[in-house]
Formats: sequence, C-alpha cells, structure tokens
Amino acid sequence: MEIKIKSGRKFKLKKDISLDDRDSLLDCITYEMDKDGNLKGIKMMNSTITKFLRVCLGSGNSDKELMKWSISDRTDAFIKIQEHLNLGEEKASK
Repeated sequence: MEIKIKSGRKFKLKKDISLDDRDSLLDCITYEMDKDGNLKGIKMMNSTITKFLRVCLGSGNSDKELMKWSISDRTDAFIKIQEHLNLGEEKASK
C-alpha cells in the first residue's frame, strides 16, 4: 500500500505486518494527559515514530534514509501508519 503525506512524499507500507508487530507498535504509544483528562502529548515521541517507520516501511527504513525525513514528514507518516493499523478496530467481529 502506498501512502502520500502532506509534503508530497510517498512511501510504501510492508504488505504483511504481523499481529504481534502491530500490537507491539500500538502498545508503545503512551499518552500524556493534563489534570482535566485532556491530551497533552505522547511520551517518547521520537523513538515511537522511529519504531513505527522501521517496522512498517516496505523499504528505506535505514538510519541513512530516515535522517533525510523532516520531523514534520516523520510525524505525518506516523499518523498515517497509525490510522492504517487501526482500520477495523471499531468494527464488531462476525
């Protein structure tokens, strides 16, 4: 699957991301909340984004390649990958 982010950069996701990898990625996201329960941010954001890119990109996930990405592109790709991994989470099983 090819994904295009806001900057115009395109990347391909691996065809098969195992359930174990998917669960590990989604479990590593830790949200920070304020005293009223509103989202403040995500803990360890940079390492979380890098983990998502390394596991999910079909190619180009080496240090050399990932260092070419702006933080904005990395963040946008992370959001798109997270959306892809969460597809079907809201649907009841049959």
